[in-house]
Amino acid sequence: MNKVEKPLNEDKLNNVVIDLNAVNTGQINEGGFLRMFGWAVEKILGNMFGGSGAVPVQIRGNPAQVSSFANTLASEKRYMDSWRAYGLDDPRTYKDRAILKKSVSNFERLTGLDWPFE
Repeated sequence: MNKVEKPLNEDKLNNVVIDLNAVNTGQINEGGFLRMFGWAVEKILGNMFGGSGAVPVQIRGNPAQVSSFANTLASEKRYMDSWRAYGLDDPRTYKDRAILKKSVSNFERLTGLDWPFE
């Protein structure tokens, strides 16, 4: 028998909504929010490194929270790029790690959420 593959219809994919105000709205206590948040961040980073398939993610929060989320993602990518290119003992990697730590700290302060990667 021939297996017929159905084309993926991206219009039918559910958007993943990350509400950066989840701590304030009580949504953080609902099962699965932190797991979904970690999954979404992992998928976004994967796509930043050339992964396939777009993840329909919508970010909600005040402008400072959304900006901090974007800055932290960019810092995470920059650190990973340095680590891959120069190794962990290079001064450029140390510098990018320090920038990442500062970005993560700012994100956690603004949202009350823990950044899913250490």
